[in-house]
Amino acid sequence: MFIDRAKITVKAGSGGNGMSSFRREKYVPKGGPSGGDGGRGGNVVLIGDANLNTLIDFRYKRQFKADNGANGQSSNMHGRSADDLLVKVPPGTIVKDEATGQVLGDITEPGQQIVVAKGGRGGRGNARFVNSVHRAPTFAELGEPGEERVLLLELKLLADVGLVGYPSVGKSSILAMVSAAKPEIAAYHFTTLSPVLGVVSIAQGQNFVLADIPGLIEGAHAGIGLGHDFLRHVERTKVLIHVIDVSGMEGRDPIDDYHKINNELKLYNEKLSKRPQIIAANKMDLPEAQENYKRVADYMAGLGHEIYPISAATGDGLPALMQRAAQLLAEYVEEPEEIEEAKVYEAKPEDEFSIRRDDDGAYIVEGEGIEKLVAMTRFGDDEGVRRFQAIWRRLGIEEELRVRGIQEGDTVRIRDMEFEFRP
Repeated sequence: MFIDRAKITVKAGSGGNGMSSFRREKYVPKGGPSGGDGGRGGNVVLIGDANLNTLIDFRYKRQFKADNGANGQSSNMHGRSADDLLVKVPPGTIVKDEATGQVLGDITEPGQQIVVAKGGRGGRGNARFVNSVHRAPTFAELGEPGEERVLLLELKLLADVGLVGYPSVGKSSILAMVSAAKPEIAAYHFTTLSPVLGVVSIAQGQNFVLADIPGLIEGAHAGIGLGHDFLRHVERTKVLIHVIDVSGMEGRDPIDDYHKINNELKLYNEKLSKRPQIIAANKMDLPEAQENYKRVADYMAGLGHEIYPISAATGDGLPALMQRAAQLLAEYVEEPEEIEEAKVYEAKPEDEFSIRRDDDGAYIVEGEGIEKLVAMTRFGDDEGVRRFQAIWRRLGIEEELRVRGIQEGDTVRIRDMEFEFRP
């Protein structure tokens, strides 16, 4: 089964907790803090795999979680960092963050990797907090939580040449004749409901990937029929073979078909209308095609198009068509990418925060630094709480809350923690 879209949830590993311990050895009565740091959590990494050509595996498994880092140990022993979790996807996969719509990456090559969720850093052990004033700290940090996000995966086939045209014009028959692919072929519309790839061999060491793009119809650019599902797979092709039924046996005019399909390609993506395009006049084994061919050929010549009379049923004309497609492919020059207006991203300092009121009246404090501090503080440890309060005041959060009118007993919420405000 061909699946070209999927939604998955990825969760990177959290960092291991730091250790709070003291050196205890014979003849060393005051050995001092010796708690080690926790290890880093594993990243979630998507990697291109040439053996995959569909996203069907994500239909059965949709959640991926990397391992957490190991906790720190006594005697200044650090915890082991977790291995990254590698998730295999087919080349041609575009990765988006569902929450923001941001494109995180485009995997186009086997072995290409994208980190989609970063593992949390390990918490520091109490040995890391020793200074000239505080010689015996008892607190240690918890590990930083790993990133979690929902991803949208979209596969766009990596084909060199695409077969486009109305349903039942013979695209699948052409692919079956020129490659080892075995698409479903029948005498009814929309026999092919998903793109099919085949490798066309021209000569020793000379071949290309040919895609049978399921039949397009008028309105496909707006999603009519399965328009968007089909059109996305045309985007990466370099050369198009536009197949028309020159016999007109379906009651349609092949010239009219040509214009409708090209209009759909242009409306979907302007670049598609500029791709090299060869016209394949199919079904030349039928008497009606012989009668129509000169009129259609003269019209296409007037538009500057090459036209090849072929018969997918007998194979006549297909070798010359494939040779020409290979030649155009060799001459193809990638269009320069349009340079978008540069986006400037400013790094926000970790001590930045914002405060807002929730519907229940609680004060919500948000900010990377304070949220990370809450996640990594052991609130069951008195010394850890005192450290939290000192940083809280240093960041100016308490002062800002007073400006906003907070009263004793009001609720302050940071991440999933709630505090009762006491001056």
